[in-house]
Amino acid sequence: MIRTAEEYLESIRDGREVWIDGERVKDVPDHPAFAPAVRNRARIYQLAHEPDTQPTMTYLDEQTGQRNAIGNKLPRSQRDWWDKRTAVDTVLDDLRGVVTRVGDETVGEMWSLFDGQDVLNEVDPRFAANIRTHIARSVQGDPFHVSANTDPKGDRSKRPQDQDPDMLLHVVRETDSGIVVRGAKYETAAAYANQAFTKPTIANWGSDELSDYAVGFIVDMGAPGLRFICRSGFAGRGTPRDYPLANRVDEIDSLVIFDDVHIPWENVLFYRHTRAAAYIRATLHRYSAFAYTQRVERLADLMIGAALWNVKQTGLHHQPAVQEKLADLAIYREGINAHLTASIALAQESPGGLLMPNQSLLYTGRVLATRGLPGAMHTARELCGGQICITPDAASFDAPEIAPWLEKYYSINENWLAEDRRKLLAFARDLVNSDYAGHRLTFQLFAQSPPFANLGAVYRNFDFDGPLDLVRRAADLSDRVAAK
Repeated sequence: MIRTAEEYLESIRDGREVWIDGERVKDVPDHPAFAPAVRNRARIYQLAHEPDTQPTMTYLDEQTGQRNAIGNKLPRSQRDWWDKRTAVDTVLDDLRGVVTRVGDETVGEMWSLFDGQDVLNEVDPRFAANIRTHIARSVQGDPFHVSANTDPKGDRSKRPQDQDPDMLLHVVRETDSGIVVRGAKYETAAAYANQAFTKPTIANWGSDELSDYAVGFIVDMGAPGLRFICRSGFAGRGTPRDYPLANRVDEIDSLVIFDDVHIPWENVLFYRHTRAAAYIRATLHRYSAFAYTQRVERLADLMIGAALWNVKQTGLHHQPAVQEKLADLAIYREGINAHLTASIALAQESPGGLLMPNQSLLYTGRVLATRGLPGAMHTARELCGGQICITPDAASFDAPEIAPWLEKYYSINENWLAEDRRKLLAFARDLVNSDYAGHRLTFQLFAQSPPFANLGAVYRNFDFDGPLDLVRRAADLSDRVAAK
């Protein structure tokens, strides 16, 4: 059943070893760096219980009669995808910013493995049963589920076996009750999540049929032997008045150390099976790319809103040159929207009998969103003007000796007084020009694979046969060509 916010908070007070800024964290939910992210995830649980949002955030399971989170529901119809999209929008509206790693995106990775049960059965039928069990647990238990993909990797010109073997997570031994793994993974939100689907990043296994690196499993974030070493948070680097997004929706990334962590057999999803590992790398984002791309659409909405309010404040919104730049942002936003919408309208049945967004349209939309984001951010900067990088902080506007001067030069007219001008400039700075903004932009290279992998997904899913046949017939090529 859907959890409460209190149940979630207690679930991550399990004695896990979390480090940030060189210090051991005593209480993750209350630590200033983690509190915003933990509060946001708790708020999502709370939305599932509030009368106004419960119908959007949950559904009633016909078989069990239990109310479950819509984000965890296996997608079997277009209606399921529309409901998921509405639920994510509801969360982002409530949090007033973009959060990415909160579970609805990462749980989709397990659905990809659900589609590959025949691959899992090749090595051991237990593994296919395990994925079904864990998907059922994600639906019924409502854990905060994240993803563990990227390893430190070390020297990429060498095989893992030819350097420190721990540079890629691997199995060091088997026991009657499970496997023992060692290595490290970079994971967003790991320090305050309940579990992670952990799998390799190797795409080309060469001639290796069996490998201790070809392992995928569900890990309990409270398991002995796990250590979380986190990057510094953006929350607290400035006041919420000066950096409203950084202090509200920053998500903490961790280097998660697996120091001989025991994984019970029932949590192992594949092991020493390079074909299963290659399959999950090729299909990992079959579902989760939708929720990820939807969040870039929301970033576009925020940039349009910040830019448009700014030109309205300064009276430039009637200028044709300004309208052209706003149109560029709108085209970028609607391009993402069109791909998301069409991917639902032309959704496809998956190998496991689920309904997946049209793969060619979804992956193309993701590339459009990520490739166009830097340019869209710069257009938003242009429209907001240079004041986003030179405006004094909120404390200066409060200081009695200098406040009158700032009131004079930041007030525009009787409707736009200095405080609203300051608020908008602070928001725009944090959205497109702060350290936090730069982190969010670079995060696109990490969150769902780098550009070459995204383009590879488009290549594998686009139907090239149609254009080939079109030109064969238009150019009147011989039948010998068609047979190639």
